[in-house]
Amino acid sequence: MAEPAVRQPAVSARDQSLGVLISLAVRDVTQLIRCELDLAKLELKADARRLGIAGALLVIGAFVACLVLMLACFAFAYGLISLGIWPWAAFLIVAGTCVLLAGLAVVIGALKFRGLSGLKKTRQSVQDGLSLLRRDGGTSVASKPAGVE
Repeated sequence: MAEPAVRQPAVSARDQSLGVLISLAVRDVTQLIRCELDLAKLELKADARRLGIAGALLVIGAFVACLVLMLACFAFAYGLISLGIWPWAAFLIVAGTCVLLAGLAVVIGALKFRGLSGLKKTRQSVQDGLSLLRRDGGTSVASKPAGVE
C-alpha cells in the first residue's frame, strides 16, 4: 500500500521531544532533497537525449546544405559557361563569389562577437546581491547615504 502524502504522527507533537521533532524534520528534508535530485537527473537525461537528437539533425542538415551549395556552385558555373564565358573564368568567378560570401559571413560574425556584453548586467546584479548580503562596517549598502561609496 502506498504511503500517505502527509504522515500523521501517532503521538501529538506536544508529547514528542525536541530531538525527535528535529530528527523527523531532518529526515523529511533529506528525503525532499533526494527526490529533487532524482527529478533533476531525470530532466537532465531527457534534455541530454533531446540535445543529442537535435545535434545529430543539425549535423545532417549542415552536410546536406554543403552538398546543395556545391551543386548550386556547379550550376552557377555552367550557367556562366552557357552565357559564353570561358569555363576556367566561369569557375573562377564562382570561386570568387564563394570567397566573397565567406568573407562577408566572417565580418558579420566578428561584428556580432564584438557586440557581446560579457554578462555585464548579470555580473552587476550578482555583485549588488553579494554586497547587500555582506554588511560592510555593520551597515548594509542599501542603508548608506547617497553619494557615499
